[in-house]
Amino acid sequence: METYSTMQRARLAELLDKMRGARVALIGDLCLDVYWLADMKKSELSRETPHFPLPIAEERLSLGGGANAAANLAALRPAKVSVAGVVGADWRGAELLRLLDAAGIDSSRIVTAKNIWTNAYCKPLRAGISELIYEDPRLDFCNYRPPDSDTEDRLIESLGALAPEIDVLCVSDQLPFGAVTERVREKIIALARNGLRVVADSRDRIGLYTDVILKPNEVEAARAADMPPARDLNGFAEIARRFSRTSGCEVMMTVGSFGSLYADGDGVTHIPARAIPGEIDIVGAGDSFLSGFALGVAAGASRPEAAFFAGLCSAVTIQQIGVTGVAAPEQVLAWFERNYGNGVKYEGRK
Repeated sequence: METYSTMQRARLAELLDKMRGARVALIGDLCLDVYWLADMKKSELSRETPHFPLPIAEERLSLGGGANAAANLAALRPAKVSVAGVVGADWRGAELLRLLDAAGIDSSRIVTAKNIWTNAYCKPLRAGISELIYEDPRLDFCNYRPPDSDTEDRLIESLGALAPEIDVLCVSDQLPFGAVTERVREKIIALARNGLRVVADSRDRIGLYTDVILKPNEVEAARAADMPPARDLNGFAEIARRFSRTSGCEVMMTVGSFGSLYADGDGVTHIPARAIPGEIDIVGAGDSFLSGFALGVAAGASRPEAAFFAGLCSAVTIQQIGVTGVAAPEQVLAWFERNYGNGVKYEGRK
């Protein structure tokens, strides 16, 4: 197993500069994250029911799911970020489109369908006298049937129109009945066979993709490779190796605090991660890694270089507590300088 440790600061700066000319798109499951903070000090017993209502004192809306991955792409300031997906004709869809536009993301390829919900995760929070914030059960707006054939046709058309305009395509396939149906996945694979660079992230269907770069975590890869979960780095490496062999694809597998593993057939490279002291929030870390890796590939980085850069992006975002963070170029560079100095490149066998 090879080990890729780090890069020179000058190389990181070069990649960040090249990313400014990259054109990237994302297709997948776009979600709206909704936070409702109730100030329980203002709650009074209802006259009509025996309940204390939740007096909402603050509402926050943010991009979630694949839309958060798109926000991470945009935060790194490439030349253009486009998104393809499906939203419903509801207020959540309108807000999601507004947030994408505010982030400078081209939403013109998104299909609006009248017979579906816009995916949304609504999180009621309660604040009282103490500093404790209590989170009620989440309210999920999800679809329980696939998009109809007309919606699929429109999405496939959007994807075909996007392909000639971009350097790399990210896939965020997360929901059981999401935008990436079998027909849409077949279109993605066909585009990859025709030369489009595609990085696919899928919670439950990663094993169904071919001809792309697969980006699973260790659990998703083990399941797709029909292997038991691993507990150490050598076990994770064997999962990545087998999954790459059985899928015929390059595999870029994240392994939590171990960092990541890149496998291409029998060859495996470990890209270690630096330990982060103090509190962390891992929500959205996979989106940061996906976006950083894809833009690294678009900028001409080697796969281990792109993975190292993606790890830097994730390290920046997981230190942003209570929000689904993003990593800007100056934040990535500052984190690198604090932890690696000028960088000491090391590539060797472990």
